[in-house]
Order: sequence, then C-alpha cells, then structure tokens
Amino acid sequence: MNVPVWGWFLTIGLMAVFLMIDVFVIARRPHVPSMAEAGRHLAFYVAAAVLFGLFVWFEWGGQYAGEFYAGWLTEYSLSVDNLFVFLLIMASFKVPQKLQQSALMIGIIIAIILRGVFIALGAVVINAYSWVFYIFGAFLVYTAVKLATGGETDDDEYHENRLLLWIEKRFPATKEWNGTRLTVIEKGKRLITPMLIVILALGTTDLLFALDSIPAIYGLTKEPFLVLTANIFALMGLRQLYFLIGGLLKKLVYLSIGLAVLLAFIGVKLVMHALHENNLPFINGGQPVEGVPDIPILVSLGAIVLILGVTTIASLWRSSRDAKLEAAQAGPLGSGPDSSVEGGPAGSVDSADRADRPDGAVSAGAPGDAPRDDAPSRAATHDAS
Repeated sequence: MNVPVWGWFLTIGLMAVFLMIDVFVIARRPHVPSMAEAGRHLAFYVAAAVLFGLFVWFEWGGQYAGEFYAGWLTEYSLSVDNLFVFLLIMASFKVPQKLQQSALMIGIIIAIILRGVFIALGAVVINAYSWVFYIFGAFLVYTAVKLATGGETDDDEYHENRLLLWIEKRFPATKEWNGTRLTVIEKGKRLITPMLIVILALGTTDLLFALDSIPAIYGLTKEPFLVLTANIFALMGLRQLYFLIGGLLKKLVYLSIGLAVLLAFIGVKLVMHALHENNLPFINGGQPVEGVPDIPILVSLGAIVLILGVTTIASLWRSSRDAKLEAAQAGPLGSGPDSSVEGGPAGSVDSADRADRPDGAVSAGAPGDAPRDDAPSRAATHDAS
C-alpha cells in the first residue's frame, strides 16, 4: 500500500475527532448509557469500519480490504475477552456506575496510543528481521495451547500489576471519588484519585493483551496502516460493547476455545509465511522452503468468520441447554429445594442482598450479571506483573 503522509494524518485526525466528541459528551454528562444509546453508538462504529473497508477496497483493491476485515474481526473478537478483565477492574475498585464510561473512554485512549507505539515497533522489527515471524507464530500457538487447556486458574479477581503497586506506594492517594478528577488537593497536599488508578489499570491491562493481538494481526497483514486502523476501530466500539453486551458475555462459554483455535490458526499461518521467506542458516540452508502452502487472505477471512460463528452458536446453545436443565431441576415455583427463600426460585437475588453491594460494584461477567466461571479467560495467559 502506498499511503501518502496526508492520508495517515487525515485518517488518524478523523478518528481522533470522533474520540474527542465522545470524551466531550461523557465529560459533560457522566451517566450509565441505556441499551438503545449504546446500541446506536456501537452500530455507528461497526458501520464506519465496514465503510472504511470498502474505501480500502476501492482505493487499493480487494486483497487489502480482505486483510483489513480479517484484522478488524480478529481484534474485535480478542477485545470481547478483554471486557471480562475490564469488569473485574471495575468491581475491584468499586467504580461508581456513572463514572465507568469516563474511565473506559480515557483508558481506551491510552490503549490506542500505547498500541500505536507497539505497532510502529512491530513494523520496524518485521522489516528488519523476517525471522521474527517464527517467534510471533510460536508465541501465538503457545498462547492458544494455554487458552485451550485452561492454563492458570481464573479466580475472578483482579491483581494489580507492578506499575500500579509502585504508583500507589509512591504517590499518596485519596479513597474518595471526586467525579472524573484525576487529582485533588487536600490539606495543602495534591493527592491522586481512584479514577487515575483505574484508568491506568485499564490502559496497562490492554497493553498486556496487545502482546498477542498485535502479532495476530501482523499474521494477517504486513501493512502498518491496516494494522493501526483495525486496532483503532476495534477499540473505538469497546466502550459501547461493554455496556451493551449485558448477560451475553457469561453465555459465551466456549469463547476461550474459539480464541485458542483462532490464535493457533494465525500462528501456523505465521510460521508458514516465515518458511516462505526463510533466511535462517540452520533451516533449509538459509533458503526459502519450497512446497509450503500459502494461505490466501480470503481463506483466512473465511476461517475467522467460521471460527467465530461456530464459537458463538455453540456457546449460546450450551448456555440455553444448561439454563433449561437448571430450570427443570429447580422445579415449579415454590416446590424447589430453595423454595423457602422469599422472592422466587433458587438463584434469585433479593433486594436486601442487592442493597448490601457497594455502590457501583459490578459483578464479573457483565454489568449487573453474575461472574463468568465456566470458561478460562485470555487473561489467564498473561502474568499481571
């Protein structure tokens, strides 16, 4: 792709404008968005990504458009798993619900900036050392195996990384929420607020996820312009998806398995590409390996859609079946084993229990839903330190 300098600035500038509008609106009226509001905004960002892909098709051809769509879908699917960790962060810090939009928005902006640096470094390394595809591919396969086998246990708790622990130890902080303010002055001393810590937690956590998402998208396209735009479009709709997804996240019981298959597929594709461009002296005498098939982008795009589609359908089917089995075991209203609990069948939460929850606490799984404990999260593959 031959993207002129003004094309880079125009694209990044337009995306920055949309983000700044979001920041301005949220800053003026912090609130919990309704399903309709979140749905409208998410539909806008999805439509914008689709239209951008069509623009790429018109300007540079179907090959690059396919690479953009494949990268965008991959980044979006990996971002869905990020939401589970974001929920854990919100619950851990007891973020008031009306402030969660602001925290997510600023955290996402930090993530976009950090990913931009990551993408630029990746492009430099790839151009200088083609053998890095071996490392990327091996890492993605390793991550896929960790996901598929469960890796470490997911204890539904967020553990602060070393950066956050250092900041909390180095800088005095107030325990009181002061709206969206990042610092306050108390008794003549400037203190950081919980909002600043939460924003840093969201941004640095997303950077950890970039350790596998960036190599994954470079396995689909080597164009930094497409890598950057696909990442930005995926992150721009993440805030709306956080509030819109509701109870769906805990129903995606096979999400980690689907992501494992997806990352393994891209990892193998990266290794095959590395063999095509091999220059390591201890592999085939430093010559490209002939006979290794090259997976076209249309096949990759089709495989990604198929993997995500099967994962979603199978997850929803499993969740529906489990719900029916639980309902059958509970029996008619008032006759189940927990019928002595006032207010409904087993599993219901009464108003007193809800009143005991700290203000703004969000249960892990989705805003207002129970924790997802039936599938290992991609977060289990990353060391928080």
